[in-house]
Amino acid sequence: MKSLCIKTNNSNLLDYLFQELKTINIPDICFCQNQFKHYKNIIIHYAGKDLPFFYSKMSSLLSLLIIDEVEDEILKKLILQNYFYFDAIERKKILEICYDITAENFTTLLDQKLNCLYENFYCYLTQNKSIILPGFINFRIKDYINILDNLVNEAVNSFLLEKEYLEFISLLKLYINSQSSDCNLVHLIYSPAESILLDENKEIIPLTDEIFKAKYLSDISFSNNDYILNTLLNLLPQKIYIHLVGGYLDEFIHTLQLVFENKTTLCTDCHICKIYKTKQNITSKK
Repeated sequence: MKSLCIKTNNSNLLDYLFQELKTINIPDICFCQNQFKHYKNIIIHYAGKDLPFFYSKMSSLLSLLIIDEVEDEILKKLILQNYFYFDAIERKKILEICYDITAENFTTLLDQKLNCLYENFYCYLTQNKSIILPGFINFRIKDYINILDNLVNEAVNSFLLEKEYLEFISLLKLYINSQSSDCNLVHLIYSPAESILLDENKEIIPLTDEIFKAKYLSDISFSNNDYILNTLLNLLPQKIYIHLVGGYLDEFIHTLQLVFENKTTLCTDCHICKIYKTKQNITSKK
């Protein structure tokens, strides 16, 4: 008979283990919970002969225990240790981004974490009759911690990019609100193939593409969207009609809406949109 003692004083972990053991599909197993001097213990007795099967089942159970019940606290600890200079609200935001990244890559990340933890637990259980969970978590799951550490670093990078983006939006809004302009109306014809600006008389507005006049350019490889934004910042129109040819809505349009706020109006089916849809269809057929 194989006996295993799992030690911890965390009541949530004990409850988790006890409930999972009640439903786990292992024949010839019995278990109980006892209070000893330093730890509350769950003692498991396995009377079967297939020890690799028993070790595998217990390793999977304990791996899921870490992910389901402990991972959140580990993430918070990593964020606090490595990025203590962020305030509480910023650390909470980073944690939320960790959740988002995990959700977006759920299967891949879960497989990576389970594989690391499973190997750690399996190797340990085959050589030991008892396991102190707090010590095991603190000292024997290094590869798993590295996965979470990389997750936190990715979340911090995303957080900083978003923070810089919002600061950029705020600066442009301050600039717009501090300037006056005689430009009443601009039409932006926006599509993946081509984007142009028209004045209120439907005449094409040349894009401001001189680097030395630029109020904003995203990087050293200037795109058409950069020049459109820079031209709008020079004109500072009171109203911008954004004509989404083909209904194409992306991050750049979202940026324009944030920067110019209630000065922007989206449309997808006005006569200007229809004209440029027709032009694009003719061009594509050629």
